[in-house]
Amino acid sequence: MILKRFYDDALAQASFLVGCDGSHEAIVIDPNRDIQQYIQAAEDAHLRIVAVTETHIHADYISGSRELAQKVGAKVYLSDEGDADWKYGYASEPNVVLVKDGDHIRAGSVRLDVMKTAGHTPEHISFLLTDEKASPTPMAAFTGDFIFIGDCGRPDLLERAAGFKGTMEAGAKVLFNSLSKFKSFPDSLMLWPSHGAGSACGKNLSALPVSTLGYEKGSNWALKAGTESEFVNEVLAGQPEPPVYFKMMKYLNKMGPPILGGFATPKHLEDKAILDLLKEGKMIIDIRPSEEVVKGFIPGVIHIPLVGSFTTWAGWFCSYDEPLYFLSPDEESAKQAVKRLAMIGLDKVGGWFGPGAIAAFTASGGQLENMKQIDAATAAAKFKSKEVEIVDVRGAGEYSEAHIPGARNIHLGTLPSRHKELSEDRPLVVHCQGGVRSLTGMTVLRKLGHKNLINMTDGFWEYNQLGLPVATGAEAQSPANV
Repeated sequence: MILKRFYDDALAQASFLVGCDGSHEAIVIDPNRDIQQYIQAAEDAHLRIVAVTETHIHADYISGSRELAQKVGAKVYLSDEGDADWKYGYASEPNVVLVKDGDHIRAGSVRLDVMKTAGHTPEHISFLLTDEKASPTPMAAFTGDFIFIGDCGRPDLLERAAGFKGTMEAGAKVLFNSLSKFKSFPDSLMLWPSHGAGSACGKNLSALPVSTLGYEKGSNWALKAGTESEFVNEVLAGQPEPPVYFKMMKYLNKMGPPILGGFATPKHLEDKAILDLLKEGKMIIDIRPSEEVVKGFIPGVIHIPLVGSFTTWAGWFCSYDEPLYFLSPDEESAKQAVKRLAMIGLDKVGGWFGPGAIAAFTASGGQLENMKQIDAATAAAKFKSKEVEIVDVRGAGEYSEAHIPGARNIHLGTLPSRHKELSEDRPLVVHCQGGVRSLTGMTVLRKLGHKNLINMTDGFWEYNQLGLPVATGAEAQSPANV
């Protein structure tokens, strides 16, 4: 048997290829949109992909199941466990096979047994892996978003992200029941989940790629929960804010992920074209290194560093209906940005500008703005004397764990909808945990019309290291301008 794991750091997402070295057939599980990686891996191992499947209708990335299956001429196996609201919209396509609990997917001596593991979503299934040539006993389970290493899938996304009211508590109870049944499998069963640390699909995911059921029984809170009510309370508490694009992902993956046909090379635009886009208020993302942006940025352009969380933050701020543009140091960075955004279906890219666009902006009379910086000690002193307002753009869970007393907490992704709560009279000191998200927050607030902005360079980490006073729990967040 051949098993290969693929991991996308930007999405914190895992997918798998499992194959039989006798029949040279393979199955791909939970593929993302970068389908060429699976095709190449199969070729390298002298395998033919005969089946593609997924554990559920994903909310955090565009599924590659439909496109990969069409590309290689494979069957695509989809869950039929969901209710009327959670049936696949493309299930009638000729290469689609619907599966339920107890069904099997085969590639030579490799067998995947379908197991209903609802709760995270109604249609969620997991796959028990058996190499029939070696043993009749399942050796592993591909658990999707059901069980993670150290955590379990959150059951609140249908309500908080997709807008299905009244589903999260019911989903939590279903999830508890699914976990209780799953604990009956042997402790030796290996668990291969589809997400790791950094994913918004849970709150306490480990970075480890694999575990065993026995280890998780002793270490994973979700498998140690005593009663249903205890589990429901815990699983619904402290979950990270679901990105707004999750709703669109659910819709696209349910109805039929669009066929991409490969990642596009973005058009290099004339430098002066940026002027009209700025006047029209178009979405332009500055993906230059942060150290360059701090020295000078174009007001109205949002800075999102091309690092780990780039995809997530772009998904918070970008529209699926309007084209977006990049201000990039080079073509390779622009191409990388296009690929990352395609992973969440943001395919409408109008093109990219090089550094010459900055010169065109200043030549037209535009003024670059430098980011004002302040250290934590100075920020605290100015806040104490009421010279500034402190804006904490971390998540509610981070804020509740520890924060600067009196700081206003507005999650970075919700700044566009909540920025009017902020003071119009005092400078706004923006901070996050370590100084990365706050830079994005500064440019978002500037695009929204705020001008008197200061970045707290090393964020709450530095503040805490100085031993300055901290508060825990939530604080009343009354609007500053009311």
